[in-house]
Amino acid sequence: MFDIKEELKKLPDKPGVYIMHDKQDAIIYVGKAVNLKNRVRHYFQPGRKVTAKIERMISQIDHFEYIVTDSEVEALVLENNLIKEHEPKYNTMLKDDKTYPYIKATLYEKYPRLIYSRQQKKDKCKYFGPFTSPGAAKDTLELAHKIYKIRTCRRVLPRDEGKERACLNYHIGQCDAPCQGYISEEDYNENFKKAIKLIEGDYKEVIDYLKEKMMKASEDLAFEEAAGYRDLIESVKKMAVSQKITDFAGVDRDIIAVARTNDEAVAQVFFVREGKLIGRDHFHLNGTSGESAEDIQQAFIKQFYAGTPFIPREVMVEYNMTDIKLIEEWMSKRRGSKVSIIVPRKGKKEKLVELAHKNAALVLTRDMDKIKREEERTTGAMKEICSWLGLNNVTRVESYDISNINGFQSVGSMVVFENGKPKKSDYRKFKIKTVKGPDDYASMHEVLSRRLKHGLLERDKLASENLTDEVGSFTRFPDLIMMDGGKGQVHIAEQVIGELGLNIPVCGMVKDDSHRTRGLYFNDREIPVKVNSEGFRLMTRIQDEVHRFAIEYHRSLRSKEQVKSVLDDIPGIGEKRRKALMKNFKSLEAVRDASVEELAGVESMNEKAAVSVYNFFHK
Repeated sequence: MFDIKEELKKLPDKPGVYIMHDKQDAIIYVGKAVNLKNRVRHYFQPGRKVTAKIERMISQIDHFEYIVTDSEVEALVLENNLIKEHEPKYNTMLKDDKTYPYIKATLYEKYPRLIYSRQQKKDKCKYFGPFTSPGAAKDTLELAHKIYKIRTCRRVLPRDEGKERACLNYHIGQCDAPCQGYISEEDYNENFKKAIKLIEGDYKEVIDYLKEKMMKASEDLAFEEAAGYRDLIESVKKMAVSQKITDFAGVDRDIIAVARTNDEAVAQVFFVREGKLIGRDHFHLNGTSGESAEDIQQAFIKQFYAGTPFIPREVMVEYNMTDIKLIEEWMSKRRGSKVSIIVPRKGKKEKLVELAHKNAALVLTRDMDKIKREEERTTGAMKEICSWLGLNNVTRVESYDISNINGFQSVGSMVVFENGKPKKSDYRKFKIKTVKGPDDYASMHEVLSRRLKHGLLERDKLASENLTDEVGSFTRFPDLIMMDGGKGQVHIAEQVIGELGLNIPVCGMVKDDSHRTRGLYFNDREIPVKVNSEGFRLMTRIQDEVHRFAIEYHRSLRSKEQVKSVLDDIPGIGEKRRKALMKNFKSLEAVRDASVEELAGVESMNEKAAVSVYNFFHK
């Protein structure tokens, strides 16, 4: 039994992270503290001054835990990681999990390349970006390749020079073929330096270079070639217009502002790279009800820069923050040099922050209806189902289905919906091991028993290793199980739950004689539902998804079984050769269409075995 008063006495006077749990052991809030004792005690003191949102959170705390860190910066990092992993109900959460593209220059190569990349790694390459849209990065990359004829192949040069023929890019005039030695290393690298200038935004030199080429082609009466240069010039000019010059003297800077309503907030970020405004993006946040604009801004900055590999030298924001010095220290460590967070109060910098705020407000207004519709079909629909059942605080729903053909290759599927949305990372498949023949009830008993027992074992293991903040694949149990079926399936689930000493509500999604959903079976009675409601539509989506997942798994197993049985019927073909054939040809049809020579060329095959396979399909 967790005694909050006693546990409060044990809190240390050290920095760290505290984790609040409800009665179902779900993590509902994660926070950091300079002093754990003072911070956590504050939540339980009479006369405490907290927001209405935090007051609701406190009323749901059943127990808490904490992790001591060596510094407040470490606590901030750990807080970010735990919030991202557990998505606590009462933390302000960044909804969007976006990644941005980069252009990667492989400077370690003698003939370096320019590559589109979704990651920025600590390697010998130089990265340009992040670009705020994949299109912008790809357009820039395409221009650099076209104008300066940078190679795109993966050949190791000069080691592989002349080993293979030049690729198509050489023949269409988009590569100088260093793989054939047609351009010297010095000339190639000179072109590469110019391509880097283009990526960095030095458009004047590029345009002058192209104009010179265009005039030379015109003088030589090569008008088609001149037209090609003219088109490239227009493309470069178009790109130059999209990257508006600012007055920041080459500084990398992000400009951040937040607009909010009572329940929603949007953060707008302007990206300035090397003094140029290269783009902007917006991010929705939830769980902002009752939070101040300053706290929303601070939560966004911590989560955003924990998830992006690029840290600018300067961040301009609307509001001062309680943790501003701590966040600067943390970002400086991530960047490897000093990062400043400033709150401009006058001049052009303030105007830019105001502009970011106006953009955030426009996005919020534009998206409000969309957000409202999405909430109605997800969390709103889940609340509606709960109201029919008389349940509260249902976040996670699991649903199960069995698929077989006359008992052949029986399988079970488990799908998970959280807050009315599918959580595909938690889906699971089960091969039925103990049931022979088409017995759906016994199969469902096995599936549910395996799922819940596995979860209990994982919980025990984590507890024994003092890793209670970790979450295994089965550790988190559902708030509600929705069975695809009526009384029989519900009673099977309730039997398993009772055998394991658990308390999880179970309802069945009942269908009529035409196989259409008509209601819910719960607590030994059928509850009618409104067929034109969002709750009903969510029920049908859950049913459709659990069916799809089970059938796809069963179909894949049937396909493997059929391939196995066909190839195993061929004289001289055992498991090793069967696997080699399928690895090489990928499908049964490709094996059937292969020649004797192609079959004999497969690893572990010989001519006799190849003839045997060929004759099996063609005689």
